[in-house]
Amino acid sequence: MAASELYTKCARVWIPDAEEVWKSAELTKDYKNGDASLQLMLEDGKSIEHTLDPKTKNLPYLRNPDILVGENDLTALSYLHEPAVLHNLKVRFVDSKLIYTYCGIVLVAINPYETLPIYGSDIINAYSGQNMGDMDPHIFAVAEEAYKQMARDERNQSIIVSGESGAGKTVSAKYAMRYFATVSGSASEANVEEKVLASNPIMEAIGNAKTTRNDNSSRFGKYIEIGFDNRYRIIGANMRTYLLEKSRVVFQADEERNYHIFYQLCASAHLPELKNLKLSSANDFLYTRQGRSPVIVGVDDTKELCTTRNAFTLLGINESYQMGLFQVLAAILHLGNVEIKDRDSDSSVIAPNNRHLTAFCELVGVTYQDMSQWLCHRKLKTATETYVKTLPRLQATNARDALSKHIYAKLFNWIVEHVNKALITNVKQHSFIGVLDIYGFETFEINSFEQFCINYANEKLQQQFNMHVFKLEQEEYMKEQIPWTLIDFYDNQPCINLIEAKMGILDLLDEECKMPKGSDDSWAQKLYNTHLKTCSLFEKPRMSNRAFIIQHFADKVEYQCEGFLAKNKDTVNEEQINVLKASKVRSTNTGTGGRTRLSIKPDKSREKSSKEHKKTVGCQFRNSLQMLMETLNATTPHYVRCIKPNDFKMAFTFDPKRAVQQLRACGVLETIRISAAGFPSRWTYQEFFSRYRVLMKQKDVLPDKKLTCRNVLEKLVQDQDKYQFGKTKIFFRAGQVAYLEKLRADKLRAACIRIQKTIRCWLARKKYLRKRSSAITIQRFTRGYQARCLVKFMRRTQAATVIQKYRRMYVEKKRYRQKQAAALAMQTILRAYIARQKYQSLLREHKVVIIQKRVRGWLARCWYKRSLIAIVYLQCCIRRMRARRELKKLKIEARSVEHFKKLNKGMENKIMQLQRRIDEQTRENKSVNEKLVGLESSYTVESERLRGELNRLRGVEEQAKNKTNQVTSLLEELEKLKKELSVTQQEKKTIEDWQLETDLNEERSRYQNLLTEHLRLEEKYDDLKEAMASSVSETCHMFSDCLQMITCSKAKATYVITIIHAINTYFPPTLNYFTPQRQELESENKKLKHNLVEMRQSLLGNAGASSGAPGSPAYKVLLEQLNSACEELDVRKEEVLILRSQLVSQKEAMHHKVEQNVLTGIFWTLWSHGAVVLSQNEAGCKSAAPDFHKLNEDGELWLVNQGLKETIRLLEHQLQTQRRTYDNEVEALRGELQNVKEENNRQQQLLAQNLQLPPEARIEASLQHEITRLTNENLDLMEQLEKQDRTIRKLKKQLKVYSKRIGEMGGKREIISQQREKDFQGMLEYKKEDELKLVKNLILELKPRGVAVNLIPGLPAYILFMCLRHADYVNDDQKVRTLLTSTINSIKKILKKRGDDFETVSFWLANTCRFLHCLKQYSGDEAFMKHNTSRQNEHCLSNFDLAEYRQVISDLAIQIYQQLIKCMENILQPMIVSGMLEHETIQGVSGVKPTGLRKRTSSIADEGTYTLDSILRQLSAFHSTMCQHGTDPELIKQVVKQQFYIIGAVTLNNLLLRKDMCSWSKGMQIRYNVSQLEEWLRDKGLMVCGAKETLEPLIQAAQLLQVKKKTDEDAEAICSMCLALTTAQIVKVLNLYTPVNEFEERVSVAFIRTIQTRLRDRCESPQLLMDTKMIYPVTFPFSPSSLALETIQIPSSLNLAFLTRV
Repeated sequence: MAASELYTKCARVWIPDAEEVWKSAELTKDYKNGDASLQLMLEDGKSIEHTLDPKTKNLPYLRNPDILVGENDLTALSYLHEPAVLHNLKVRFVDSKLIYTYCGIVLVAINPYETLPIYGSDIINAYSGQNMGDMDPHIFAVAEEAYKQMARDERNQSIIVSGESGAGKTVSAKYAMRYFATVSGSASEANVEEKVLASNPIMEAIGNAKTTRNDNSSRFGKYIEIGFDNRYRIIGANMRTYLLEKSRVVFQADEERNYHIFYQLCASAHLPELKNLKLSSANDFLYTRQGRSPVIVGVDDTKELCTTRNAFTLLGINESYQMGLFQVLAAILHLGNVEIKDRDSDSSVIAPNNRHLTAFCELVGVTYQDMSQWLCHRKLKTATETYVKTLPRLQATNARDALSKHIYAKLFNWIVEHVNKALITNVKQHSFIGVLDIYGFETFEINSFEQFCINYANEKLQQQFNMHVFKLEQEEYMKEQIPWTLIDFYDNQPCINLIEAKMGILDLLDEECKMPKGSDDSWAQKLYNTHLKTCSLFEKPRMSNRAFIIQHFADKVEYQCEGFLAKNKDTVNEEQINVLKASKVRSTNTGTGGRTRLSIKPDKSREKSSKEHKKTVGCQFRNSLQMLMETLNATTPHYVRCIKPNDFKMAFTFDPKRAVQQLRACGVLETIRISAAGFPSRWTYQEFFSRYRVLMKQKDVLPDKKLTCRNVLEKLVQDQDKYQFGKTKIFFRAGQVAYLEKLRADKLRAACIRIQKTIRCWLARKKYLRKRSSAITIQRFTRGYQARCLVKFMRRTQAATVIQKYRRMYVEKKRYRQKQAAALAMQTILRAYIARQKYQSLLREHKVVIIQKRVRGWLARCWYKRSLIAIVYLQCCIRRMRARRELKKLKIEARSVEHFKKLNKGMENKIMQLQRRIDEQTRENKSVNEKLVGLESSYTVESERLRGELNRLRGVEEQAKNKTNQVTSLLEELEKLKKELSVTQQEKKTIEDWQLETDLNEERSRYQNLLTEHLRLEEKYDDLKEAMASSVSETCHMFSDCLQMITCSKAKATYVITIIHAINTYFPPTLNYFTPQRQELESENKKLKHNLVEMRQSLLGNAGASSGAPGSPAYKVLLEQLNSACEELDVRKEEVLILRSQLVSQKEAMHHKVEQNVLTGIFWTLWSHGAVVLSQNEAGCKSAAPDFHKLNEDGELWLVNQGLKETIRLLEHQLQTQRRTYDNEVEALRGELQNVKEENNRQQQLLAQNLQLPPEARIEASLQHEITRLTNENLDLMEQLEKQDRTIRKLKKQLKVYSKRIGEMGGKREIISQQREKDFQGMLEYKKEDELKLVKNLILELKPRGVAVNLIPGLPAYILFMCLRHADYVNDDQKVRTLLTSTINSIKKILKKRGDDFETVSFWLANTCRFLHCLKQYSGDEAFMKHNTSRQNEHCLSNFDLAEYRQVISDLAIQIYQQLIKCMENILQPMIVSGMLEHETIQGVSGVKPTGLRKRTSSIADEGTYTLDSILRQLSAFHSTMCQHGTDPELIKQVVKQQFYIIGAVTLNNLLLRKDMCSWSKGMQIRYNVSQLEEWLRDKGLMVCGAKETLEPLIQAAQLLQVKKKTDEDAEAICSMCLALTTAQIVKVLNLYTPVNEFEERVSVAFIRTIQTRLRDRCESPQLLMDTKMIYPVTFPFSPSSLALETIQIPSSLNLAFLTRV
């Protein structure tokens, strides 16, 4: 790929900068080959011209796309170079507040100089068991990887923590050890992990000090080996130290301190036990005040000493030894204050009675005279004599300081030795993990012997690191079958040879130390002569002859030769040592190596040999370093590079210059360079296909993803050297991913442009159409206006014409009317006269006609009356004759239908009742009419009175209006106060209720936690007890019992025949019972239909009549018919209800009797037969024991067993069916009663409404209502009849099936005679010796999967309670107690044995709760007896109060519940992250980003990976299992709530720890997954159990990923939305938010600070992660059982034949 393709306009590059090291710029012009410069524009808008190097023509580094910035792994960057690494670290550290970043196999840790909440136990649990690439970078991830590789590969591991002072090495090593101690635990009860952690405060106190760069800088190197056994639990540890900085004891630079232990002792000098040390303030001692900074801000030295002493105690160093150590330390301080004065130029002297020297001598137990002499003198030995030489003051002071350093070094070694002894163990070590906390590369203005050794160690470590990285790269290439080419990398072996080879710097230094007059200057000259011309890495400074320069792998370092020889020799005045050896104080000998003797006299021969062969410090350091490298090479190393971001200890402040120096020094950039030299970017084929699918055409997509990727890459990248195809991955050169990202972005940008073009076209067209429509509308309105104007003109013209026409017409018409009026006046007078004459004649004729009409009417009426009387008499005679004939016929019919009269017996009484009811209604109507007349009169009087009262009140009203305003204001104020008072009372009540509920939950949770701890201790005690007790086997006894049962079980073969005969006897056909009732209902239905037809005909016949007014004959007839129909309907209703009640009662009595007869008959039959057969076979069992195999030759026993099971299952099914039928009938009757009540109310309402209607409408409405009511009742009766017909058909079919089965089974055996009926009391009797067998068969050997699945839910609990009832019935206290104790212990035992099986735990949780509810239900307490039947109340316990045992069983239920939750958590835990976060439920939404060497788990669903469907299936399995076991619904709701809390908490915790999951698309995936969980809740009817609320934090986190995050309004919306998230969680999500595509934007730092400011006042926990171990307090609401104890049958499969029903 040519440079011109990459260095185009708008491409971004990095250019060097003096202040920021690297600065970003953007090309403003395309680069062409041959250009001498680049036209750039900086981020601040400044344009510059960047000149290229004329020799190399190297172009500036390209900048990575924004989508790759902030990656977890630096190797995921497409362009791997120094500015990209520096920028990525800065973005993560400053913007995202992330201190850890991967760089291949290296973890880069930047010191935040601030306490972060990312090291708690919740974080440790979150990283435990996770792959290193699956979570965000963390020191815990490195520790987990080391721990996992140790267990998987059976190979020792090492964690190498390096960095300069102040970078955080010690803290990182400490957290790594804390992780191992927390995750692995210890193999013994000695709390080894606590001892390992306790060594940290001790080593920090004696080996750490404040420097200008770090307040807690380690001034020595240490390698801690943490040992593990074969189960990978901590068994011990061992510590090795390197190069303690002894010079700090006697000298500290400005703003630095001595070792912490000295300041801790000075700060605690006021303690009584430290009074004899004679210490005071740290400013009073020379060795602690030189740095002029005795106090560290935020550190309490007194408390630190307490911590140190507690650590000493924990490691087995008792108080006496601690006081001895403190005496030595105090003596060092006093020795430093001993003032040595000049006596003359060659001698010095100490003033007599020097109080500090006196204190020193007292503390170490030496004489004042000896010590004062040898501090100012030394002994010289020659070949012939020995003489004492005085020392000048300077040499005496140096000798004093050398003695102080020597004492402290010996004390340090002694403490390390005893810490190792305390951490050692007798258990064999299987493997170990070493943690190396060693100084990083150092360079100061003045570098001496210590810096030389430190940099020498870093050269060795860097060499080992390079070789390891090189090896890993080679293994990766070989595994993927990529051609391996040698990568050139920096080899620092020449530098190491310069230091440690023969005639190297260390050899020359040791040689010079052996010279009698050796000096630093002569040694420097030897170095110049030996290496200056032969080694290019060695240089001589221009301006100095006492220094040399070495070119290290990180930088050039100039060392000053002054002091090298003295520090290498590390000599101490031998006479001073002899004085200390003569000490009588134990601690002094301890400090010098002896502990068993009070004084040690050195052996001269050993002293001489040791002097001759004494190794120098350099030689010792080289040997220990060589041993360390051998150890590291034998282990798998893991690297942690600590970076110090700035020199001012400012929180989250990044200094690029300092960071680049350390990156170069710690080897991070070397790792980048090695990776960049090969193929740093690596993608799986599936990831490449998912990411760059947009660059492919449809025809390019093949079924083989590997071939598809190969074809696409060949088209996209022409140079095949830029990539390689491995077995599972595609390898890319540096920059290729950025190029592919550019192509992808261009393709997406082109697609976006096309979409924008189409949308803009659509918007423009829509706008054009809208404008066109507007123009047309304007034109239309304009033209309409013009048309209206024209029409108006035409109308006005026409109106003028019309006006003229009518005006002219009016004039002519007026003239015509005048003429007409004159003519009419004359005609009127003439016609009036003629009319009067005619009227007189007509009047006379009319009067004559009236007289004639009256006379003729009187005559006609007289004739009519005579005719009517005759006709009526004739009709009466004829009707009497016909009635007599009809009476004869009725009498004849009555004699033939006597059965019908019996059915209608009592009908006359009913008719009389109806007649009396009609009379009563008539009287009531009359009284109502009379009352109505009275009310009308009273109303008239009352209205007159009220009018007068109204006039009076109007006057009063006028007076009251004046006072109304005042009263209104007072009332408003009163109402306001009342509302405030009610609101206050409500709030107070709410707060009190909430507080009480909170206290109750806390108390319940605290109690359940204590209960859990108690049960854990109890289980531990039981384990120990079982281990100590000898197991006595009862195998022989059990075998004999089984043999006897098998031998005698043939007697049970006839049980099935007995059961068949009993069923055939006690289940007669009952269909004939329903026949007369059905016929009667059919006849009643016909009568009702006939009456309805008659009423309809009468209504149709009278519809057109005009005589429908009240009082008319038709009205009376209709009213009588209506009343009779109503009364008849009421009578029929009562008859139907009576018949139904009789039918139900008779059916219940019959079923109960049949059931009781069947059960008792079967029981007595089986009992008698079994007793006879068993008694007959008892004798035969013993004699026939050897022939028991013959009993089952033809499978007879199996057939018997199967038949017995089938019969019992059939009886149980019939019993449950009958109970359901009874419940349905009761519900139906209740519904009918409610309907009758509603009908009555509706009738009353209609009557009231009808009274208000006019008479005609009243009759019509009443008749219509009655017709509707009768029709509905008729339909109901028809439906009931059909329902009974279906029931009869169903019963017929069942009887046919049962008769067929009975016929098949009855042909095999003869039926044995029945036994008499017996009424059971719901108790089970057993013998005391059978108690163990009962517990064993019912609890220990009962398996939920299999036999228990087919049982009644809670059957074991019912059986145990029935046994307990019998013990209570016989008043056997011991039997009650032993039964309850055995039950509780057995349940605990089975849960301990099979506690990981969910079905077992769920089964016994349901049974334990049912047993607890039975104890409450039958306890006799009125609060628990409300829902009992009378029969159940008779079964209550009568002799014992088992309240204490109820509490014990409740505690047991709590324990089982917690074990159930743990079991579910263990099953769900592996599914949650994969199903909720990683799996793409909505395919194609999430984009796969480039990843580095630490590959993450693929989100593509492979075989074996968990999906959301896996979680839902598992939840459904949990729910169905609990429902099958009969668990209480309220308890199921609590379990589901806990399940959803675990899902939400684990998902949210992983989201907060995984940067790659915090994107917009992942938020959509999470919300979809949560909606699926809610849908599952809705399907199961569990929406009100509170489970949805537990997912609220996860829902809000997903919403937070999707909402806008730019403006202040967005910040306000986020604060109001995310109420279930803490401030730390919100800020963490915003910091981790990562765009997957270039079109998304990162969250700005200013926006995050705005969020923090708005949430500053929240009172909440600072904890980042949710507590996944939290369990909601469980409650067991009382749930009584409706099952009658006497109806429970015990299946034979439980092997409980020794129980007797009572």
